[in-house]
Amino acid sequence: MAQKPSIPKGTRDFGPAVMARRDYIFSTIKEVFKLYGFESIETPAMENLSTLTGKYGDEGDKLLFRILNSGDFLSGVTAIENQSFENLGPKISEKGLRYDLTVPFARFVVQYRNDISFPFRRYQIQPVWRADRPQKGRYREFYQCDVDVVGSDALINEAELVKLVDDVFKRLKFNVVTKINNRKVLAGLAEYIGRPDALIDITIAIDKLDKIGIDQVNTELREKGLSEKAVDLLQPVLFMEGSNAEKLLSLEQLIGQNELGAKGIAELRQLFAYLESMNIGMPVELDLTLARGLNYYTGAIFEVKALEVPMGSICGGGRYDNLTGVFGMPDVSGVGISFGADRIFDVMQSLDLFPEKAMQSTQIIFLNFGAKELAYCLPHLQKLRTIGYSAEIYPDEAKIKKQLRYADQKQIPFVVMAGESEMENKQFTVKRMQTGEQWTVAAEALLDKFSEL
Repeated sequence: MAQKPSIPKGTRDFGPAVMARRDYIFSTIKEVFKLYGFESIETPAMENLSTLTGKYGDEGDKLLFRILNSGDFLSGVTAIENQSFENLGPKISEKGLRYDLTVPFARFVVQYRNDISFPFRRYQIQPVWRADRPQKGRYREFYQCDVDVVGSDALINEAELVKLVDDVFKRLKFNVVTKINNRKVLAGLAEYIGRPDALIDITIAIDKLDKIGIDQVNTELREKGLSEKAVDLLQPVLFMEGSNAEKLLSLEQLIGQNELGAKGIAELRQLFAYLESMNIGMPVELDLTLARGLNYYTGAIFEVKALEVPMGSICGGGRYDNLTGVFGMPDVSGVGISFGADRIFDVMQSLDLFPEKAMQSTQIIFLNFGAKELAYCLPHLQKLRTIGYSAEIYPDEAKIKKQLRYADQKQIPFVVMAGESEMENKQFTVKRMQTGEQWTVAAEALLDKFSEL
């Protein structure tokens, strides 16, 4: 019995219709990236585990896909059952699939620091892999579209990235909200409740607020060792209301005397001041529950959500000051945002936002009436392609009904036909599939007809 073909859970195949829509998203995002002066790079799908581990926290490290060493990697390994994973792991696996694009980018910057100009503005659109539990909107293999500036700690970079997000979603034509916080503010809050040592535990817990609710978050905080008093002190912060300016004033009263907290508040004020002068169309909110669980963020953090569709974040990012330091290049600050292309696709699909041009692979098809007719059509087919039309010819001399059905299934808007009479008169018949309209056109005027149509 033949094996039934399948793919791993959390991964997907993409047919031509879906790829046309995905390409529309990628090309739209790329256009905006280029407008802002960002350059494209690529890095390998696999990295050394020494590059990846320790950068995402314990939770992130658990989600790394590890690659078995090639060849007889178990030779020389004895008594496997008595060895710890720490000892056995490197003998079995030295490489892993990248978890995101930011850590490989940091490795790239350090490795090629003598070949690039700082501040370095790069974008990168490639797949990443996470050994997560698959669910709606969460995949084990998915594309990220990252844009980063490294080598500058100026807050104008954060403001430009927020404006870039605004421009991307204006072009994609759906409404989003950008939520902003600052890790220094979170560090100040950890000190305010008397547990500066528990910053990571606090951020990991409150970052789940949307998913598990406040009761579960509080339970997790207590399980991490926070006292009842500390948990109580956090509550008004987690539910702080008002405008961005009002929230900043309230925060100042709580953590303004704290050095890190005060610095975070000052950075947020400066960022919001820049944004006020940049004609941002989308709502931008200070959200003190936004934590972004990844350990490498040190300043501003961002998250973008769709307003019309219940979906997790579709973009996220922030400022990182220490990431290149672990690769031997300290004191290089960077800031970036990652666009989740798969979630953006799901939002646009559910809102039926893809334009008709994103669903068409071919604009014009020549039907095949026989060998002589095929030879008659070929020069004109090539002329159309030369000036930029996407055109094809049906390869087989099949029934016209079958050829028209093919054109209809591919949503090809125009059909070109040439039988004996058209060849005798040096003409073509052009048909618009959607309406059934037909025109008889002189062969030399075919290009002009399509320019008109």
